[in-house]
Amino acid sequence: MAPSGNQTSGMTEFVLAGFPNLNSTRVELFSVFLLVYLLTLTGNVLIVGVVGADTRLQTPMYFFLGNLSCLEILITSVIIPKMLSNFLSRQHTISFAACITQFYFYFFLGASEFLLLAVMSVDRYLAICHPLRYPVLMSGSVCFRMALACWIGGLLPVLGPTVAVALLPFCKQGAVVQHFFCDSGPLLHLACTNTKKLEETDFVLASLVIVSSLMITAASYSHIILAVLRIPSASGRQKAFSTCTSHLMVVTLFYGSAIFLYVRPSQSGSVDTNWAVTVITTFVTPLLNPFIYALRNERVKEALKDMLRKVVADFLRNLLLTENLNQKAVR
Repeated sequence: MAPSGNQTSGMTEFVLAGFPNLNSTRVELFSVFLLVYLLTLTGNVLIVGVVGADTRLQTPMYFFLGNLSCLEILITSVIIPKMLSNFLSRQHTISFAACITQFYFYFFLGASEFLLLAVMSVDRYLAICHPLRYPVLMSGSVCFRMALACWIGGLLPVLGPTVAVALLPFCKQGAVVQHFFCDSGPLLHLACTNTKKLEETDFVLASLVIVSSLMITAASYSHIILAVLRIPSASGRQKAFSTCTSHLMVVTLFYGSAIFLYVRPSQSGSVDTNWAVTVITTFVTPLLNPFIYALRNERVKEALKDMLRKVVADFLRNLLLTENLNQKAVR
């Protein structure tokens, strides 16, 4: 699209369209999304807390799960609070700075999560297929460096495209972003200049991050499944397959929706389809991950029970101490 005469380089705000076909159910949507957000926060905060507090969970697998939960907390908090506030407001505006910040953190955290899922699959592959060498291969320092690489690997590649989007000329003040947050495609659609090069760059970066991590994850789970098939015990195979199936379900949802949205040369597409698929990555997988990866795990459940007992015991002890001090003060 060629530059137009009404373009503006001093953009100060956008309008978020939200869910344009569902305005009549705004209160119901607010209630559902608020509940999902609170459950997501609760589940992931519990995972971070119990992994950090219980020495029995100081292993590579739970260390990576703690990192995954941190990412889920952050990525949902980047999108959902603003979306919820828009349900309660007549004006669905977002400042230009907040929009670009939301854009950056959504893609930075999303890219880091893809890389972390690949690392987690490699960790499970080494634990199951190379158990004797596993403690050496996945030492504490190695795990820390791998987790740090995932965070930095998401942080840096997104910086260039974010700056490029921030410098684009947009057609008018208060332009409507056809989404419930500042996603790439809807923002590029509002630019008053040809964005083909930028779309191609986004496509290449998304392909590198998503497809490469998907290939690593698929290869790791393929080796895991082959190893599980060699387990002589039928009950052992069933238990292992149950865990693998749950993990693969979440991975398939996450990768499938991301590939549909971002691994394509053009970001244009059906708005309804795009936001419906984005709901999966923004709401469904962050809600499912704590339950699929951790809260069904016996060691995690035992650690949570112990942590709850300790919290209750400390509360009762402090309550009794306060009551005794009050009685002495009265005397």
